[in-house]
Amino acid sequence: MATVLLVRHGRTAANAGGVLAGWTPGVVLDDTGVEQARATAQRLLPVPLAAVVASPLERTVQTAEALLVGRDPAPPLHLDERVGECRYGDWTGKQIKTLVKDPMWKVVQAHPSAAVFPGDEGEGLADMAARAVGAVRRWVARIEAEHGPDAVLAVVSHGDVIKAILADALGLHLDQFQRIVVDPCSVSAVRYTDVRPFVLRQNDTGGDVAGLVPPPAKKGRRSTASSDAVVGGGAGPSGSARARAGRRSAG
Repeated sequence: MATVLLVRHGRTAANAGGVLAGWTPGVVLDDTGVEQARATAQRLLPVPLAAVVASPLERTVQTAEALLVGRDPAPPLHLDERVGECRYGDWTGKQIKTLVKDPMWKVVQAHPSAAVFPGDEGEGLADMAARAVGAVRRWVARIEAEHGPDAVLAVVSHGDVIKAILADALGLHLDQFQRIVVDPCSVSAVRYTDVRPFVLRQNDTGGDVAGLVPPPAKKGRRSTASSDAVVGGGAGPSGSARARAGRRSAG
């Protein structure tokens, strides 16, 4: 099935100041974040994108729009609340250094699947994970149906959301997702198949992207993507060939 590039938005003043922004309106990229988004977009330019899906918050839309620059034709940009930030309820807008003193902090760290943020607008991390994972899988199915199994889709989202999606792809219980690190404007890549997802890269902030470029389309060529894992690890991507975790090679 299709490959998803999970791109976290660039840095904001809230990130730099240790503030949990959540769904606070008006949180945009700072100067560093703008440069991060530009650099990430430039780095991903060789990878053809069938579509870009973004959280509707300003910082993710800014980052997503940067990914469209220089692409002709530009892929469609879809805004989807299901990949939006977790709704942190009463924690929204507060300093992290204050939140670490809240008894809920230990639950979020050690048992996040049980964490439900306080207040009428508070959301459970498990609910957030379910909506985001479901959305990504539905987008994968749609993009593959429209563009074929070698298509690449970018999803621009938030740290905790991407961590939850990666945990699912790795087969981890949500209680393990705090072990995953997702930096601003990092790129993680997951290729979905009928049997299992393959995590191709994680928290990449500067690596070569040649391995993410699909092979040239040839008339009558069937996709070589497979649900089988490589026994022995395989040779890895070479040249402009895409990293194919399903290639059957040993050694």
